[in-house]
Amino acid sequence: MSMKLAILGLLLERDMHPYEMMLVMRDRAMDQITKLQMGSLYYAVDQLAKNGQIEQVEIIRSSDRPDKTIYRITGPGKLLFEQLLLQQFRKNDALYHPMYIALAFSRHVDPDKIARLLEERIREAEHQVNLAYQVYEEHIPSVSRAALHLMYGKYEHSMTELKWLKRLYSDVRAHRLGDVGEPLDLKE
Repeated sequence: MSMKLAILGLLLERDMHPYEMMLVMRDRAMDQITKLQMGSLYYAVDQLAKNGQIEQVEIIRSSDRPDKTIYRITGPGKLLFEQLLLQQFRKNDALYHPMYIALAFSRHVDPDKIARLLEERIREAEHQVNLAYQVYEEHIPSVSRAALHLMYGKYEHSMTELKWLKRLYSDVRAHRLGDVGEPLDLKE
């Protein structure tokens, strides 16, 4: 997801300053679906402002904190938002899981070493499943159905990842990664 798309989308909801945008993105677990770096956020805000797609509403000054610049989306920003959003819907990028290439050759490595790594990955995946569902449940009263689809979709993808990892772990533990001619055990 484009950082600019996220910024413009949030500014369609209400005027806010960049740090507030980051907090909202984290609260909605958007950091689970895109890279969120404060430097990238501020750079994107600067670019959007420079191009007239967002504009300053006010600057809140405080003696004990840095100034907060509140932004709002402009007409050109709304047009860019729509363009970026529709581009994302058109994208159909292939999924390249970091483990896929390793799996192709994993039969050549000690299965116990792989099993230990998979145990850790499974714990992480279980955490992601729980987190994704919690985020979904917590936001039911406060976000649109579109956002709920996003959140529940993240939960479903996490569940699929966990199921896949557990099935793989079972075969690793049984020292079956080099077996040929048998289908996977796909029972739930």
